[in-house]
Amino acid sequence: MRQQIKRLAGTAYLHSPLGRRRLRQAGVVLMLHRVLASEEDAALPHRRALCIGRDSFERLLVWLQRHFDCVPLSELLACPAGARPRLALSFDDGWRDNAEQAYPLLQRYGVPASIFLATDFIGSRQRFWWEAIGETLWRDPAAADEALRTPLAALGQALPAELLRDTREPARSVLLERFLQGLKALPPSTLQALADACPPAPQAETLDWAQVRAMEASGLVRFGPHGASHAILTRLDGTQLAADLARSQQVLAQHCRAPLPVYCYPNGDHSAPVREAVAALGYRHALATRPGLVEAGSEALGLPRIDVGQQAARDPALLAWRIFRGAHA
Repeated sequence: MRQQIKRLAGTAYLHSPLGRRRLRQAGVVLMLHRVLASEEDAALPHRRALCIGRDSFERLLVWLQRHFDCVPLSELLACPAGARPRLALSFDDGWRDNAEQAYPLLQRYGVPASIFLATDFIGSRQRFWWEAIGETLWRDPAAADEALRTPLAALGQALPAELLRDTREPARSVLLERFLQGLKALPPSTLQALADACPPAPQAETLDWAQVRAMEASGLVRFGPHGASHAILTRLDGTQLAADLARSQQVLAQHCRAPLPVYCYPNGDHSAPVREAVAALGYRHALATRPGLVEAGSEALGLPRIDVGQQAARDPALLAWRIFRGAHA
């Protein structure tokens, strides 16, 4: 019942004169992460916040073009208002499936996108901690038990026995999602050490630079920085922060013809010192994760976005509800 109310309210807002007028005055930036080949895989509780199934992503693109002018991020930031509501797609991290699953559909529908890269991971086999730990537990609990039980216990994070059962039950996926959320409080270096202790992925999980260059050459996709190490920037000291920001900028300048002059904060976390350091490198805009619409008066170094996971992509009326909530944030 609650979901149905959200669908009806979101759809009504999108089609109302008040909603259309509000959305013509402000731009919408969507935040996505991964596009998986399998709808079933994307719908699992521990994945559905960051993953979208390929079919759902296509449905989302069709719906977006019906209701919005889908424009490049740089164009939206220069002028959020338009004759029709304006919207830009952004992807975080730099997953390989952005090239293999999302990009062919972006080409088919002519929808531009911006991808923000955690540059240390691009062209490497280094794994994001939540993916390494989460997928090792999900797919190979015996290997997870061997690699993670002792170090996690030493950190006061005992592995729940239910996670070590080799099943694909939705309840286990829910428990896994909660367990991964609980690990977020650990230091970034500790989380990366845990990820490095996991068995290697069968294939690279992130983009390589050849894929980046090919997508950029199309003119449809541009790339910007999402940190170098994907560390939470507010947890870094001044020296670490400056080094991480500079490294991501330098690597993008080396591999991309026209990197976006827009920064994207890992996990959305920023502070006055972080914003000052980002501005010192010449970035005039930066993306956060607070929900809302982009307007002429928005904080340029803390711009809001609307996040999209599997549920909202599969049922865009729920995305309309999120946009409605963002318009009133």
